[in-house]
Amino acid sequence: MRLLVLVVLSVALMVVDARFTLFKPVRSQMSLVLMQSYWITDLPQRLWQGVASQFGSRTELVAENEKLKSENLLLQGRMQKLASLTEQNVRLRELLNSSALVNEKVEVAELIGMDPNPFTHRIIINKGERDGVVLGQPVLDARGLMGQVVELMPYTSRVLLLTDSTHSIPVQVNRNGLRAIASGTGNPERLELRHVADTADIKEGDLLVSSGLGQRFPAGYPVATVKEVIHDSGQPFAIVRAVPTAALNRSRYLLLVFSDTRTAEERANDAAQAQESLDAQGGGPIIPATVPRPAVVPAAVTAPAAPTAPVAAPAATTPVKPATKPAATAPAKPPAAQPAAAKPAAKPPVSAPATTRGRE
Repeated sequence: MRLLVLVVLSVALMVVDARFTLFKPVRSQMSLVLMQSYWITDLPQRLWQGVASQFGSRTELVAENEKLKSENLLLQGRMQKLASLTEQNVRLRELLNSSALVNEKVEVAELIGMDPNPFTHRIIINKGERDGVVLGQPVLDARGLMGQVVELMPYTSRVLLLTDSTHSIPVQVNRNGLRAIASGTGNPERLELRHVADTADIKEGDLLVSSGLGQRFPAGYPVATVKEVIHDSGQPFAIVRAVPTAALNRSRYLLLVFSDTRTAEERANDAAQAQESLDAQGGGPIIPATVPRPAVVPAAVTAPAAPTAPVAAPAATTPVKPATKPAATAPAKPPAAQPAAAKPAAKPPVSAPATTRGRE
């Protein structure tokens, strides 16, 4: 009986509360009382969760710190190896007289707009001609190549993305060096490799990097990852689809690469001129240093024959001295002849120092 009364009373209260606003102040006051009771009853659980989270977060931070330390050591070791490989690459390029740059200069740019045309994939960056940007300059983000500059303005530039249907880039498979051409499809998430032989060694997951053969993009930067390779026995070429490594639809900050903008002919001419100047500088000092020195040795060898002249010279001078005494009392003609005899006497003193030099 009591249960039936309570049920009827509850139904009546719900109907009155739904139809009328009579119990609204009562409900608000009861909610305040119940809120305090809820907070008090939930306090122990919240305290336990807070203490557990404090100890748990500290443990996680310590573990994460140890993990980051180990990764840092590994990355430092790889960086040292990369530095060694970079220096070796520089030395090998110097031996080959190659002018390609190993470390390009980069500058950070920011994306400020996009082309509203849905059939073209172009973006606008906040660097222009006043900042040293040039046509065809490569643009990349933190993951790989994005495109190249196709239009210059004083303070902004327009960049054509890799996925545009009018864009192509020479690439190579990082695993085996297989070369191909990656073309845009109009889909921001897909590239296609054109004219790849059906028997080519390429498979899903291969990384495609820029080959640098087009003289526009620097070599070695990631371009895309092979997603699908379709072989058709009736077709000479395979269908290869790839996904760009760069976040074309999400990257906000980009990098402008300042590489060597000279053509292949200009680089070859500069390399030839540098080699000629190097040969001229290296060959110039060697020829004078080797030729005169052998010429001095024969002079030192023939010098011993000169002492015969000083030996005969004193004999020639001894008769002159007696001749000078009578010439003093003789008429004026003998004194005039004496200077003629004195001239031959003057030659031996000149030859004597020459012999001493030869002896030395």
